[in-house]
Amino acid sequence: MAAAQPRLPVGAAMVRRLARGCWSAFWDYETPKVIVVRNRRLGFVHRMVQLLILLYFVWYVFIVQKSYQDSETGPESSIITKVKGITMSEHKVWDVEEYVKPPEGGSVVSIITRIEVTPSQTLGTCPESMRVHSSTCGSDDDCVAGQLDMQGNGIRTGHCVPYYHGDSKTCEVSAWCPVEDGTSENHFLGKMAPNFTILIKNSIHYPKFKFSKGNIASQKSDYLKHCTFDQDSDPYCPIFRLGFIVEQAGENFTELAHKGGVIGVIINWNCDLDLSESECNPKYSFRRLDPKYDPASSGYNFRFAKYYKINGTTTTRTLIKAYGIRIDVIVHGQAGKFSLIPTIINLATALTSIGVGSFLCDWILLTFMNKNKLYSHKKFDKVVDTLDQHMGQRPPVPEPSQQDSTSTDPKGLAQL
Repeated sequence: MAAAQPRLPVGAAMVRRLARGCWSAFWDYETPKVIVVRNRRLGFVHRMVQLLILLYFVWYVFIVQKSYQDSETGPESSIITKVKGITMSEHKVWDVEEYVKPPEGGSVVSIITRIEVTPSQTLGTCPESMRVHSSTCGSDDDCVAGQLDMQGNGIRTGHCVPYYHGDSKTCEVSAWCPVEDGTSENHFLGKMAPNFTILIKNSIHYPKFKFSKGNIASQKSDYLKHCTFDQDSDPYCPIFRLGFIVEQAGENFTELAHKGGVIGVIINWNCDLDLSESECNPKYSFRRLDPKYDPASSGYNFRFAKYYKINGTTTTRTLIKAYGIRIDVIVHGQAGKFSLIPTIINLATALTSIGVGSFLCDWILLTFMNKNKLYSHKKFDKVVDTLDQHMGQRPPVPEPSQQDSTSTDPKGLAQL
């Protein structure tokens, strides 16, 4: 009788089995096995998942997103604006040169609708504004000479002097006097402002597709003199009434003219370059950009001064705090054109994704079905090639279920 082979330690046996598994995984080849499972509910789930994936790619990816196109976002753009109109306040007529800032007309233009004027300011000493923190005083001891408050109007002289009106006193400053709230005059320019017209000339260019277009149609030279914007009848006449812009943004013009605000004019150029050039048209939308309901940051105003000389010697200025409606023109857009590369990539992705239905149904079949162990034995078989036998590898003995499958189904197909 042959001597019994010594048994390997448990740890060595585990290492040996692990090594055989890794070696087998490296050299083995796996190929799918087709099993037909006659189960209506599982078949319905399989086809529904495939149908949903197919609809997603056909409708959303290819029709809505147009993923068969090469695209470019953010066109190169130029904007020129021009405002026209005349208005009047209580004692004066105002023209474009006075109420439009800046005058050159770019993508941002401010239209003044109300002003607070401090006239005839000269360099000298005068009471500080009571709006400045710690400007009120009772005596000279409360005012430090040479102190400079960045929120104030000048440098303190060290004297406590009577205010412009009332019984209050404030520290005296060396500044442009009188300071802003001393003798301010209020002028409202918004009475006729809703009828101001704004020409917004916009040209865009998509360098990838070498495509350019503007928002003014090729018409006669006097075309813009007799038209205003209408989305249906005159979409290529970019002349807008100021009242129309404010109304489309959902704002009250009188309130906006008093406090000021920022309105955005958004121009969208979404172009499908597979179609005719006439199908690429600008779309306009309007909305308020500054936070309307935040008292600390709503509204819009700025200051500027006009300087002049009296008798050719004394420099005098008029300080103006202007409230107005600022128009910001913003251009967005995206252009697309058919390209073979994204089409192939998305088609390959769609065909691959359809296999998700088979993966899901296999998981249900092998996990939740009553005969999941039987399905597992039918689905996974292991065949050893004769070449491996000649190399000294011992073929594994198939399990009873595998023997039955091989004997009854020599072609490798099973129908349940």
